[in-house]
Amino acid sequence: MAKNDSTLPLTWNALLDSLDLLARPTAEAARAGAVPSARVATVEDHLADTAAFCAAYGVEESPTANCVIVKRRGGGQDIHAAVLVLASDRADVNRAVKKHLGASRLSFARHEDTEELTGMTSGGVTPVGLPDGWPVLIDPAVAALDEVLIGGGVRTAKIIAPGRELAEPPGAEVVPVAQ
Repeated sequence: MAKNDSTLPLTWNALLDSLDLLARPTAEAARAGAVPSARVATVEDHLADTAAFCAAYGVEESPTANCVIVKRRGGGQDIHAAVLVLASDRADVNRAVKKHLGASRLSFARHEDTEELTGMTSGGVTPVGLPDGWPVLIDPAVAALDEVLIGGGVRTAKIIAPGRELAEPPGAEVVPVAQ
């Protein structure tokens, strides 16, 4: 996972031993059995975005994934879903995600709405601990990784977990959603 020229150290701890580092919903999901093999590390807030994180901590970008929240209007209410793709890819929201969700129109959720609905911080949103009933679409390239690095629900934590564990919770589906 890490390069040899790492400039800042990362200390990985068992997720269940460090729940205080995570967003509340993420910690609750972990306590309930989500991602049992996961570990967590503290990172500096200003280095949370993927490119800055990888450069500062000497981590290859290839095993990192980003989680975005999309919404569609349906039956008078907004329906939200999470999309998890490798950081090197872009989510194919206008074709693959829209088709899979049966939506005629999708948009990215506003940061403020994402934070209010998930209890997580924008820039740290993770598929672990999202609201019940939300679809979580995980690209096969993410699910296939032995170790994938994702947000911790806050900008100051990163989680590393097997991709297959991210696909286990109810609502999670492995679907080709990357461009």
